[in-house]
Amino acid sequence: MSTVKQVKTWFLIHKWTSLICTAFLLMLCLTGLPLIFSEEIEALEGKPPLAPTLPVGTPKAPMERLAQTVRAQFPAKVIRYAYWDEHEPNTMTFTLSDSMTAPADNYKLVILDNRTAHVLEEPKIQEGFMYVMLQLHINMFMGLGGELFLGFMGLLFVVAIGSGLMLYSPIMRRFNFGMIRTERSTRLKWLDLHNLLGVVTVVWATVVGFTGVINTLAEVVQGIWQQGQLAEMIAPYKGAAPLRGKLASLDRVMKVAEQAAPGMEPSFVAYPGTLYSSQHHYAVFMKGTTPLTERLAKPALIDAKTGELTDIRDMPWYVNAVFISQPLHFGDYGGLPLKIIWALFDVITIVILGSGLYLWFARNKAMKAQLSRQQSTAQPSFSR
Repeated sequence: MSTVKQVKTWFLIHKWTSLICTAFLLMLCLTGLPLIFSEEIEALEGKPPLAPTLPVGTPKAPMERLAQTVRAQFPAKVIRYAYWDEHEPNTMTFTLSDSMTAPADNYKLVILDNRTAHVLEEPKIQEGFMYVMLQLHINMFMGLGGELFLGFMGLLFVVAIGSGLMLYSPIMRRFNFGMIRTERSTRLKWLDLHNLLGVVTVVWATVVGFTGVINTLAEVVQGIWQQGQLAEMIAPYKGAAPLRGKLASLDRVMKVAEQAAPGMEPSFVAYPGTLYSSQHHYAVFMKGTTPLTERLAKPALIDAKTGELTDIRDMPWYVNAVFISQPLHFGDYGGLPLKIIWALFDVITIVILGSGLYLWFARNKAMKAQLSRQQSTAQPSFSR
């Protein structure tokens, strides 16, 4: 294929992949900006810690007592999950639902003081500005279908980045890197700026675009894990009789899990009958203590009747890929400085997307004007 044909091919790929995904990428960039600073925005609200200050050394209440408190206050609901929020010390959060088989969006959160077992708050997280921004960014309020659609848009974005680089390479053989021809037309000036900003942000945009695609596959990956590794771990219980009677206490379950994973700490507990466990097990997901390993989970399955360890394994690579990509997508590894860098690149990407739309409209307008002039010139003139 000749160089001219190659350039035309890359131009068409860049043109159509960009046009198809640009509107959705603009939406993702705009909703992503406040999400980058979600923790800082919550801090600006000045909300005090939920748990009151108690004397140093106040012992923690048994976890089973916390669970019993929740059951007593909400007898019509069942506990599906329990977890710890690192931003709210001395608390434990329970996720309640109408039943174990209820849809994922059927839930209620209850936060307790883990020392006094008193209910501190019943947060309503499915409302407010940040909730709307998050849902638009994740799936546009369209569930799994919306997630997969945005994943496809992200994939087109990555292809547009690659094709843009292929177009920019021959240009740089003839001109200096970063040149902006301000003395020529406005369209040419914006084209140079569009190309320059695209090259400057290419690594960041590729990372954020690719991790975004991975994140949209989280539910698919979860299903693969359930049908694969989790099914292997609970295989010995296939055909076992349903659980009856009193179950092992949450405290015993946690003790067994911590002994099975020394040097790690609990992230959350899935009760028997949930998507992350089985009909016969508690699943305690342990995590590391470093900035990287705290993003990775290691499930320990505990027999819900006997309280004995059934199995504990490292997650497969494809699950860990999702765990790692989620915070990387929002620049959540390096504190506020990295978030600021992420936000700056986000704004630059908005400029790139906007300039790309302008260039497309301007080019179409110029081509129509040229075609009109050619047609006018080609028409025969008659004189008397």
